[in-house]
Amino acid sequence: MGAALVVPALLFAAACGSEDSSDSDNGGKAAAVTKVTGPFGKEPKFDVPDDAKASDEAVVKVLSKGDGTKVGKGDQVRLDFAGKTMKDSKDLGSTWAQPAAGGQQSADGARQQLMGKVGEPNQSLPPDVLDSVEGHTVGSRLLVEGTAGALVGESLNPESGIKKSDGLVWVIDVAGAGKVDPKAELKGESAEPRDGMPEIEVPAGKAAKITVPDGEDAPKELQEQVLIKGKGAEVKAGQGLVAQYTGYAWEDGKKFDASWDNAGAATFQIGTGSVVAGWDKALVGKKVGDRVLLVIPPDLGYGKSKGHELEKKTLVFVVDILGTV
Repeated sequence: MGAALVVPALLFAAACGSEDSSDSDNGGKAAAVTKVTGPFGKEPKFDVPDDAKASDEAVVKVLSKGDGTKVGKGDQVRLDFAGKTMKDSKDLGSTWAQPAAGGQQSADGARQQLMGKVGEPNQSLPPDVLDSVEGHTVGSRLLVEGTAGALVGESLNPESGIKKSDGLVWVIDVAGAGKVDPKAELKGESAEPRDGMPEIEVPAGKAAKITVPDGEDAPKELQEQVLIKGKGAEVKAGQGLVAQYTGYAWEDGKKFDASWDNAGAATFQIGTGSVVAGWDKALVGKKVGDRVLLVIPPDLGYGKSKGHELEKKTLVFVVDILGTV
């Protein structure tokens, strides 16, 4: 369902831990040498002195402190990042890049950002770089700096052209964070789907069962219905949507995906092209606590993904909106 940001330099060959790091804001001996300009939320500018030498230990510096919640281990996080090599400014990926990092601007200015989990591997940032946000607050801008050996360690890809002694630097903006209970589920009386919509059963702690109307053609336009009306905050474009969901194909009536069949409640950035267009169109503006029944035609599903097994399928989803990060 989600789209991952890609590191253009193919920096690390495998998602594994690097060497132990220290935090310069919490007793580390090394000091950052890169100068960074630009406010939180805006693309940073890097200035590395010609004679700068990267530290052999990871350096984490708070450039500006946010007033949001503190990030804990295991938290789901939503981040902006930009990375460079210190010597020759080789690009290591950026959520501000359009479209090189997979970013997609929404109508109201929200960009595709990195969704990740503290303490778990990620395709876009080395583990020690992603995990450096732990203990810092939402709204903070961090500088993470060190040699490739210190920040990437044994997972450094030899084909990247980067040596362990080369200096690397990232700026990370902590845009959102929160704890996600994988077994969380909505409570409340669910309305009956209107005529022509699929029937659903939502057993506790299991994927929903969706029954497509027998003998009826799939609708050509996006259909949506709120079955449980939540009382939480409105979902905004750019936020990370926390949801339990189940997806069926209208044409064969078969389930193709469900959060309950995987790791439980999942988090996707909404309104930025990170998920199928039908989700972006229907779920932005809904409320936390809503249960939404969606019927998504191929052009708003996987119709543009040539060769995808669901390319020509109409998608039917039940989505329970549990929260946002």
